[in-house]
Amino acid sequence: MFIQTEQTPNPNTLKFLPGRDVMERGTADFASPATAERSPLALSLFAIEGVTRVFFGADFVTVGKGGDVDWAVLKPQVLAAIMDHFTSGAALLRDQVEAPAGNGEDSEVVAQIKELLDTRVRPAVANDGGDIVFRRFEDGIVYLHMQGSCSGCPSSRATLKHGIENMLRYYVPEVQSVQAVD
Repeated sequence: MFIQTEQTPNPNTLKFLPGRDVMERGTADFASPATAERSPLALSLFAIEGVTRVFFGADFVTVGKGGDVDWAVLKPQVLAAIMDHFTSGAALLRDQVEAPAGNGEDSEVVAQIKELLDTRVRPAVANDGGDIVFRRFEDGIVYLHMQGSCSGCPSSRATLKHGIENMLRYYVPEVQSVQAVD
């Protein structure tokens, strides 16, 4: 198994591409070892000193590190953990959690926002090792959750304000601004 790596706009995250599917659908974001209990791979990665965040996308794993840890030291350990996991055949997640059901159909505006995010924003953000998840729309404000390399990225605010917000305001006149939420 050959695992490629790619840098992301966030210097404290690195994107690992194992050359196979990681998540069948959706994404999984683990901000701490306590949140990683359902994933053997995430737990293995958090066991490596310096790993601070783990994110699973469709065909990649993004790993975050503490600022005082050097990728030259951390990268070989992360590569070994990912390779060991995928060659073992173990499940990525112990339990597949379904996305929470919505309370009926989305309003036309919310549906339009989600469609733009899914078709124009999420693919580009996934290329950088992250994801952006729609949380809600109220009083003209779109609330989004940043995951993977986007979480804590120095350029994520600029991406939100100058990229996503401008695009949403252009296509959806009801949108006044975009804000990140945890």
